Amino acid sequence: MYDRLTRKDVEKMQKEVDERKLVVRKQALEDVKEARAQGDLSENFEYKAAKQFKNRNESRIRYLEKMIKTATIIEDDSDESQIGLNDSVTIYIEEDDMEECFKIVTTIRSDAINNMVSIESPIGEALLKHKVGDRVYIKINDSDGYYAVIRKIDKSDDESEKISSY
Repeated sequence: MYDRLTRKDVEKMQKEVDERKLVVRKQALEDVKEARAQGDLSENFEYKAAKQFKNRNESRIRYLEKMIKTATIIEDDSDESQIGLNDSVTIYIEEDDMEECFKIVTTIRSDAINNMVSIESPIGEALLKHKVGDRVYIKINDSDGYYAVIRKIDKSDDESEKISSY
C-alpha cells in the first residue's frame, strides 16, 4: 500500500475504524445472532445477509488499519502560485482542444467520476507544483502521453471530502 496521506486522512480513517469496531461490529454481531435464531440456516436469507455485512465490516477494518500502518505522512509544501493538495486545477488539453478541471487529492480521497485525481495518478503527479501558464507533459505509460497547459488554480485546504470505500 504505502500511500502518501495527510494527517487528516489518517485521522478520518482511524475515526472510521473506531466507529466500525465499537458500533458497527456490535450491531453486525447482533444481527447475525438474531438471524441465526430464526431457524434453518440453509434457506435463511437474513442470516446470509447479516454474515455478509459482518464480513464486509471486518474487511473494511483490516483495509483501513493496513492503510494507516503503511501510510507515508505528507504535508502540502506548495507555495501560493503552485498546484498543491486539495487545489482545483483547470487545464487545457492541446490534443483534444478542450478544458478539464480536476481537484488534486490524496489516494484515499480520489474519485475519478467527480474529477478528484490522486497525487499518485499520472495527471496528479504531472501537475503537482506547477504554475499557471506551465505546459506540462502528462505521461500515461512509456509510449503514450499528452501535453496540457495549466489555465487556472483555485487554492484550497479543504479536506472535507469523504475517504473512498476501496
